[in-house]
Amino acid sequence: MKIFVTQNIKSLFIKMLLCMLVCILLSVLLIVLGVKHTAVYILIAFLFTDAAILAVCYQYFQTQNKIMEDAVTQMKEYISGNESARIACNNEGELYRLFYEVNSLVSTLNAHAENERNAKKFLKHTISDISHQLKTPLAALNIYNGIIQEEAKDLPTIKSFTDLSEQELDRIETLVQNLLKITKFDAGTMVIEKTNENVSEMLECVREQFAYRATQEEKEIRLTGDETITLLCDRSWLMEAVGNIVKNALDHTKQGDLVCVEWKQFATVVQIVVKDNGSGIDPEDLHHIFKRFYRSRYSKDTQGIGLGLPLVKSVVEAHNGTIAVDSELGVGTVFTMNFLIQ
Repeated sequence: MKIFVTQNIKSLFIKMLLCMLVCILLSVLLIVLGVKHTAVYILIAFLFTDAAILAVCYQYFQTQNKIMEDAVTQMKEYISGNESARIACNNEGELYRLFYEVNSLVSTLNAHAENERNAKKFLKHTISDISHQLKTPLAALNIYNGIIQEEAKDLPTIKSFTDLSEQELDRIETLVQNLLKITKFDAGTMVIEKTNENVSEMLECVREQFAYRATQEEKEIRLTGDETITLLCDRSWLMEAVGNIVKNALDHTKQGDLVCVEWKQFATVVQIVVKDNGSGIDPEDLHHIFKRFYRSRYSKDTQGIGLGLPLVKSVVEAHNGTIAVDSELGVGTVFTMNFLIQ
């Protein structure tokens, strides 16, 4: 039987069997010798035998419990990030066979994790190299386009095409920059340097960044919140995240519409909300807007490249925050970001 392969179980059964044999032999000896009050002595012998068997079982299960506790401790160590944690399996039996399989699974997971890390590093370096390689020709194309624009001031057709070329070059540059940033987040090489920042001042800087565009398009960016609220964050990255949402709101609002940025502090979180009364997001798209390069078939925006909102999500999550969106077609969209107060 497989159960007797384990030395500890075999030893347990042998000890129990010895206790019973000793009890039986002692009982037979008492009967043969005709000892007075034989029944009483036999009863006592059986009671001692039961106590001995219970003691042997208690010792066995206590040992098994310690083995299981050690295994659980090693599992918790691994879950906590110690990739070298392993369960001791230097004995025979089904339990140790299970431990061996768990250790094999851990080794496989470590190998997959290492491969994924290497793949991310490779992706980061590849995109980084491509991005840097693109910067030089992009800069040259911008210069050439600027020269053509100057020379074509009196040629309306050429001027309109050079303006379109400038827009496309800006789109390519934005794509390259966002790809580089997201890849850094994926590879875990993006450094988030947190300092205690005034939320009102940060969001005022975001408003000023888009103030000229809002004026030109006759839209309003309104700020609402307590000016004393502070947040432990990376100022530049958080401003970029909120700025991307504000830009998105401006892209999907019409002349005379409102983009409102609000912030509040609760018991455990600081909340930043960006809402608009624009065109809204189709319900079919709500669960996909944070996916990279996702383009809605209902969107009228032909300039977007689908990296702004995924970058926002990466930045928010790098600050241990959460982001949610609620929208209704023809009514508007609300982005809500919550950051834990540390």
